[in-house]
Amino acid sequence: MTPAERNTAVGAARGRFWVLSTLCVTEITSWGVLYYAFTVLAPQISADTGWPAPAVTAAFSAGLVTSAVVGIAVGRWLDRIGPRWIMTGGSVLGSISVVAVAAAPDLRWFAVAWILAGVSMSAVFYAPAFAALTRFFGPDAVRALTILTLVAGFASTVFAPLTAVLSEYLSWRHTYVVLAGVLAVITVPAHFVGLRRPWPAVSVEHNVEPPTRTTRSGAFLALVAAFALSGLASYAVIANLVPLMNQRGISTSAAALALGLGGAGQVLGRLGYQFLVRRIGVVPRTVLIMAGVATTTAVLGVFTSYAALVAVAIGAGVMRGVLTLLQATAVPERWGAIHYGHLSAYLNAPIMIATAVGPFVGAALASLLGGYAAMFLALGVIASAGALMAVATKPRTLGPA
Repeated sequence: MTPAERNTAVGAARGRFWVLSTLCVTEITSWGVLYYAFTVLAPQISADTGWPAPAVTAAFSAGLVTSAVVGIAVGRWLDRIGPRWIMTGGSVLGSISVVAVAAAPDLRWFAVAWILAGVSMSAVFYAPAFAALTRFFGPDAVRALTILTLVAGFASTVFAPLTAVLSEYLSWRHTYVVLAGVLAVITVPAHFVGLRRPWPAVSVEHNVEPPTRTTRSGAFLALVAAFALSGLASYAVIANLVPLMNQRGISTSAAALALGLGGAGQVLGRLGYQFLVRRIGVVPRTVLIMAGVATTTAVLGVFTSYAALVAVAIGAGVMRGVLTLLQATAVPERWGAIHYGHLSAYLNAPIMIATAVGPFVGAALASLLGGYAAMFLALGVIASAGALMAVATKPRTLGPA
């Protein structure tokens, strides 16, 4: 390697390092302010305003659904122009929307503000960050994606306590104003400066179908259905684990500990994902992980002792953590990286919708079936259907990873 080539390689590696570092910081902040802060502030919002708690949650869920829908257009733009301007603009809009949430005079405007925040989420959450790392890192993308999801997994660890501390001294409205400032100060300049590298072209070494044809293919539709069903079960576990344990006679504090240990399980799952990639093909790996989601979900409805429930909650967390990386790598391993943003947006949409409706579906099933144990068994069956759908997700020609 000549000195010029060596300098070029070093510069490229340094540039990729700054991209990854930028996204680690901005994903923690974006998820912390736009998602996890609400989980802390929701009871205070309802108590202060008199708005019904289900209506407050529904307004937030409307933002998540908006993110899923708008994300399809964002994915197309990502493929064309890269993440810099999209994520910078999303950060600006996110800061404005959080201030709008804080200033909402009634429930209607509160919902409108969260819908605006949903547009921002589509431009700053995992989907555009995954697209950026997939294109910038190429064959090393799995390692970069693993690092990002490991670091971003601490968003709740950082921002849930921070939001709680702020809310002890400030109203929920003023807390959101402070958080909007944090979002603006950290993520706007970080995205603008840290993602300024030229958007690399993708070399095409095989025939690539147009993305519109791919999205209509049987393999892609099966993949979307599989992730939607698995995601619904996985996120319903988060929202309904504490009520399940309460119904078993376990205290809320002990149940919350189990839920937190499940979060630690996510980190363990992500650490082990590269091992699975090296040893198991993409379709068998997808089936295996989704079967794991189904099994851990159903078993939560069977066990009654606290120790067993904690162990399974950790296992469910492991599956949830691996599922995130499985989603990030599902498209390039099957169809290559050239249309990653476009195709991943279609794949991400049902997952975001599952995130939004999971708590409601879980509560509805628990009411319909007469308890949370039966609800978890039903969700296990739903996730099993997702694992079966995953069998049909091999395209006619596998693209390069």
